[in-house]
Amino acid sequence: MIYPITQIRSDFPIINKLINNQQFTYLDSAASAQKPNVVIKCLNNFYSHEYATAHRGIYSLSRQATICMEEVREQIAKFINASSLEEIIFTKSTTEGINLIANSCGEKYLKAGDNILITEMEHHSNIVPWQILAKKKQLIIKYIPLTYDGKLDISFLPKLIDQRTQLVAITQLSNVIGTLNPLSSIINQIRKIKNILILVDGAQGIAHSKIDVQKIDCDFYVFSGHKIYGPTGIGILYGKKKLLDNMPPWEVGGGMIQEVNLTKGTTFLDAPWKFEAGTANITGILGLGEAVKYINTVGLDLIFNHENELMQYVIKHLREIPDIIIYGPTDRVGVIAFNIGKLHSYDIGIFLDQNAIAIRTGHHCAMPLMNFFNVSSMCRVSLAMYNNKDDIDRLINGLLKTQDLLNKKTLLR
Repeated sequence: MIYPITQIRSDFPIINKLINNQQFTYLDSAASAQKPNVVIKCLNNFYSHEYATAHRGIYSLSRQATICMEEVREQIAKFINASSLEEIIFTKSTTEGINLIANSCGEKYLKAGDNILITEMEHHSNIVPWQILAKKKQLIIKYIPLTYDGKLDISFLPKLIDQRTQLVAITQLSNVIGTLNPLSSIINQIRKIKNILILVDGAQGIAHSKIDVQKIDCDFYVFSGHKIYGPTGIGILYGKKKLLDNMPPWEVGGGMIQEVNLTKGTTFLDAPWKFEAGTANITGILGLGEAVKYINTVGLDLIFNHENELMQYVIKHLREIPDIIIYGPTDRVGVIAFNIGKLHSYDIGIFLDQNAIAIRTGHHCAMPLMNFFNVSSMCRVSLAMYNNKDDIDRLINGLLKTQDLLNKKTLLR
C-alpha cells in the first residue's frame, strides 16, 4: 500500500507554513507533535457547541460530555490492548502518570532498604520521581548500564535484581538516541528472576509502533497525548486492574468520592475514577480520541515503515557531513542525535532556525545519557508521520550552510 504522504501533509496545517518565505521544516516531534485538522476541529467544536463538564450534571450537554469522555477511555483501552476500560486513567501527561505510581504504589508497597531498578537512558521524568521517593523512604536506586552503542546491557539483570527489588521503570524508546528497547524480552527475563512491578515509559514509543500491554506483560504503561498528535495537557496511565484496585489515590478532591462524612471519613470510587480528582480535561480527552482515530485510519504499521525509510535516508546524508558524530544504535527509531565537530548544538539550532528548520538542541532532559557520551548537549532530529524527504534535504543543506558559516566565524576570531 502506498503511504499517503501528500494527504497527510495537507491534514496538518502548520506543516505547510512559510517562515520568512521559506518552507517550514518541523523536525522536533519528539518534543511535541503537530496536530491534524480533525483534532483542531474537535477542540473548536466542543468549545463552540458542546461544552459542559463531565460526570457532574444531569442536563443533556453534561450527559453527552460524559458519554464522549468514557468512549475515549474505551478507545484508548483498545489502542493499547488493555483488558478493560477500567485500566485506563486520564492524567495530564507521562510525567504525572509516573509521579502517580511513585506516590501511590511506591508509598504503599516500598519499604526502607528496598530497591528500584531504572536505566541509564531514562528521561528525567523517569528518574527524579524515584529519587525523591528513595530519599523519603530510604530506598536504593540501581541502573541498567548502557553498551557503547547506546543499548541496554541486560546481561546485568541477574546481578541487579535481588530479593529487595520491588519495581523496574524502563523507557520503551530513548527520547535522545532512538534506542527501541525489546520490552517483551526484557520483561520476560525480569519475571524469570523475580515477579516485580514493571512500569514502561511510552512517551516516545507510542507514536512509532504498536503497543500491546497484555502481550508485553507490563504492570503500568504511561504516555502523553501531545506526542501522538493530540492536545497538550492530557495523558494516559494504564495499570492492571488488580493493582489499581489496591492502590490508594494520590490526589484527592471532587469527582473521585463515594462518600464524605465529617465523622466517619471518606470513601472513594473504584479505579480508574478514584485517580481522577477534580474536573477532567474533557477537551483534551476528546482531542486525544480524535488523534488516535486519525492514527488508526493511516495505520501504525504504515507509519512505522514510512518513518523507518526516512530514518535510513537521513542517516545516509548526515554521514556525508564532515566531522559529524552520530550517537546511538544503527537500528534507531524516530529520533537521531548528533554533534558536528566542536560546534555547539545551540549555535547549530539557532542558525537552522534562520532557515525555518526546527530541531531540538540541549541535554534533552537526559543528563545521565549526556554524561555517558561525555557531552553537555546534542542536536536531535525527530521524525513523524508527516515528514518527507524534502524535509531531510532542507535539513542537510541547512546543516552544511551552518557548518560553513560557523567554521568561518571561528577562523576570524
